[in-house]
Amino acid sequence: MNPPGGGSTYHATDGASYEVFLGRWTRRLAEPLLDFADFPATGRLLDVGCGTGSMVCAMGARWPARSVIGTDIAWPYIAFAHSRTRLANLHFEVADAARLPHPNASFSGAATQLVLNFVPDPAAVLREIQRVTIPGCPVVAAVWDFRGGLVYQRIFWDTAAGIDPAAAATRDKLFSGPLALPEGLLQLFESARFNRAQRTSIAIRMDYANFNDYWQPLCSGQGPVGTYLVGLAPDLRAHIEEAVASAYRSGAPDGPRSLTAAAWAVRGEVR
Repeated sequence: MNPPGGGSTYHATDGASYEVFLGRWTRRLAEPLLDFADFPATGRLLDVGCGTGSMVCAMGARWPARSVIGTDIAWPYIAFAHSRTRLANLHFEVADAARLPHPNASFSGAATQLVLNFVPDPAAVLREIQRVTIPGCPVVAAVWDFRGGLVYQRIFWDTAAGIDPAAAATRDKLFSGPLALPEGLLQLFESARFNRAQRTSIAIRMDYANFNDYWQPLCSGQGPVGTYLVGLAPDLRAHIEEAVASAYRSGAPDGPRSLTAAAWAVRGEVR
């Protein structure tokens, strides 16, 4: 998940760790999300909750003549994003997604990728994105389909939930939130009175070399998975690791696995 602003509930402390945990996969999501966004050909662009830079870097590479700004509340992620690109048209800033440091109608397009379900008030963040976007121009957002389309997390949470009630509680909260449901993000856009709001589903593949490539990034302390694992007693963590390894292997030798990951995406135009 690209880590959020707006009073984030996402544990975001290490950009390099997040990049291995999820950033390498959000780069794959960024390109089809940009296709869906259908931004106008000119004008500044904004990425809210840019994390380690997947979306903002894709914007900058696709439109090298345009100014592109990425904002995030997590300084470690902004620092990593800044260090990984040499594109002259990219600019990064630490900012709360609910209080963006830009005037009204500053951007001809805005995006927020995998952020809105990790802020206390997603409606307020969406209103703030509307405020800084020119009327008639598009805003696009995506959230993981936690319940039905995120295999790498279902392997982990469903396995851990069968062992530890605390894992079950965390899973249920994450998978049952309004934005985890098929209509949730679209309803958020409709309640914000966007014009021509439309929803799609975007699927990518997450390709792991072996179980260690899958497991170690989960242990880096980033996001809900990392927060949960860091807080476990060593014996319980070892028990869960063994069970998750069995689920990953699924009766076959350890080695490569290609897991699907789907996100709900919604595009709307500012009134």
